[in-house]
Amino acid sequence: MKVTFYLSILAATALSFNATAASRVVDTTYVEEAALRGAIIWDIRGEADYKKEHIPGAINIGDAGKMLRNENTEDYLPLDQVEKILGAGGIDPEQEIVVYGAKGNPYVYFAEVTMEYLGAKNAHAYHGGIDDWKAAGKAVNNLPVQRAPLDLHLKPANDVIVTTAEVRNALNSPEIQIVDARTPKEYKGEDIRAIRGGHIPNAVNIPFEQNWIDPDTMKKLAEKKVTTMDGLALKSPSDLNALYAKLNPNKETIVYCQSSVRASESATVLKDLGFHNVKVYDSSWLGYGNTLDAPAEDVTFFNVGLMTMKMGALQKRVEVLEKELAEIRKPSGQ
Repeated sequence: MKVTFYLSILAATALSFNATAASRVVDTTYVEEAALRGAIIWDIRGEADYKKEHIPGAINIGDAGKMLRNENTEDYLPLDQVEKILGAGGIDPEQEIVVYGAKGNPYVYFAEVTMEYLGAKNAHAYHGGIDDWKAAGKAVNNLPVQRAPLDLHLKPANDVIVTTAEVRNALNSPEIQIVDARTPKEYKGEDIRAIRGGHIPNAVNIPFEQNWIDPDTMKKLAEKKVTTMDGLALKSPSDLNALYAKLNPNKETIVYCQSSVRASESATVLKDLGFHNVKVYDSSWLGYGNTLDAPAEDVTFFNVGLMTMKMGALQKRVEVLEKELAEIRKPSGQ
């Protein structure tokens, strides 16, 4: 009995260790150890933030969300362009990679998912980012790092992202569940960010901010109700499991948002919770909402005339303010 008991303990310990080692979301200790063993530490922030301060040894290719995507469609650039951009920065998906930015920034997860999409088997997202690094008393510097350039020839994986056509084919499948990681207003069609608003039929709305300890942190920061980013920390595994309790971890899960960035964070969290087949819808609502024959629910349409009126009124207000400012600046006596 004792032997069986101890074997059970050892097995459980091994499983726990493997789960931790395989986690996509990592903490400060992991990043520090990864840097020592030569992992690529990738700072995905803009160049100005990187030059101000960064984790020692971290590389930067500019704002990843802008560098790797088409500005208009917000889809990935053609593969050959992505290969050149990553290659110039020495970012090799075959190596261990830790991605970081500001705490809770979903673009960190976008970059991590991008690495998986491009074949990476050992990519991680440092959720706490530069904020947790500094809070832990770790050193930062402003010394730029340049890795040796690479001639990359990448083969995208077919089990990481899905297309609009694949989402449409999945609509009537009982074996596939869809998660909408946008805000409730976007989901209900009240906040329109494409030609039409609404959501994919039968999609379950779980805003990505719900992954955080305090989903209202960004709003509170803007209103100066809090002074730290502590609320952006991820919830505990038990609380995250409760958040996604209505989903079946054994079903294929497709996650989308407006352009796949917020969805990337939720998808990565789901993978770490043990969901077996999670994919990100790359074009997300920007692609689906603009595909007018794609079935949707809570559909609303963008009112171009109303927007034109509002822009006209705003322009007139700006002109009035400019005239008032010009009068104030006039030298006295004129």
